[in-house]
Amino acid sequence: MSLINHTSRSKASSKPSSRRTETARVYAHPIPIIFPELTYKFLGLSLTRPLNPHCTALFDPLTRSAWVSNSGNATLLWQRGFFGKGDLSRSEPSWLARQINARKMKGKGLTSEEITAKRRAERKQFKLDRAKAIAAAAAEAETAFNEQGRVIAPGIAPDGTRIIPSAATWKPTSASVPSDQSPLDIAPDEKEEIEPIQDLEHLQLSLQEAFFLVWALDCLTILHPETNVSFTLAEIWNTFQNAHIPSSVPQPNAPSPPRFDNPFLVSYIAYHHYRSLGWVVKSGIKFCVDYLLYKRGPVFQHAEFAIVVIPVYEDPEDQANSPFKLQNAEPFTWSWLSTINRVNSQVQKTLVLSYITIPAESRVSPKVLSSPACFAHYSVREVVLRRFIPARMRD
Repeated sequence: MSLINHTSRSKASSKPSSRRTETARVYAHPIPIIFPELTYKFLGLSLTRPLNPHCTALFDPLTRSAWVSNSGNATLLWQRGFFGKGDLSRSEPSWLARQINARKMKGKGLTSEEITAKRRAERKQFKLDRAKAIAAAAAEAETAFNEQGRVIAPGIAPDGTRIIPSAATWKPTSASVPSDQSPLDIAPDEKEEIEPIQDLEHLQLSLQEAFFLVWALDCLTILHPETNVSFTLAEIWNTFQNAHIPSSVPQPNAPSPPRFDNPFLVSYIAYHHYRSLGWVVKSGIKFCVDYLLYKRGPVFQHAEFAIVVIPVYEDPEDQANSPFKLQNAEPFTWSWLSTINRVNSQVQKTLVLSYITIPAESRVSPKVLSSPACFAHYSVREVVLRRFIPARMRD
């Protein structure tokens, strides 16, 4: 029999906060396509159709990405699967919301980037205040020793209180509006003269994200950067591969020798593998890896796994004759591996080495590269790498 009284739990712990409830409602759909509930069946078949948003993006060959300029489509792709990032933001496209908040001069309704910037500014100010207090206490102790010959405890007041602030006692000074003019004192005419803010931000999709939305979900249309004509799937397939060919301007019909070790194909194999397993896959360049895996998304919790894509050639001759110099294709040193593992261990992420086996051209004909059907010839193997910390792993 349990000794825990379930009725004694506080209401705060039994009910999620309103903010978490709103976040769960906004990001309730894991992909852009919505499958409505079954309302009517006929002979065992559902008559309901999935809701496909059919977004539009513009291919940019210089940045090797696809730009979603429509704010509605950008918000939809971010809230339903966390696809892309704002080009003027760290992740979520929030530039317009930040500008509106700055214009209103209100401390409420801050975006995620503004909250992070505020915390960093407070932490910086705390370090400065603590350094000044330490320097002042040291100078006071040295003066007392030189003039009076007595030793005093630096940082301790005569009444026994600490002069040097700590993280628990220090409080930031709130930035207040000058008393001579507050937001409420602004005349109505001045408010009417404010011009509306134009949204200059677009959602930037990587080629892997864009192709997943086009081929796997069929909810994105890619436009040509010059003619604004929509690409066909075959043209997108060729254009995205040509984007990684050195010293060439990607064109949909430009001939290019198909190769199994094309950087786009290798990276997309890893992206599609984890996306199809239900993970939210984001770029991991911040932590020196290729991808980060989120269980639900960046707004819910931090990434749990850090993925390093390691291509492995089935035939070594293909690597010797390849025009591409794939990253991590050569054996890496133990110092590099230790560095990557230590960086991700410090941020509570598990390092995963994802080995992508590239099929040999002598075994598989390059003709299969004419369509995404070639993905069936690749294979993915994973190795989890963890640091051994004796103080933490004794139990």
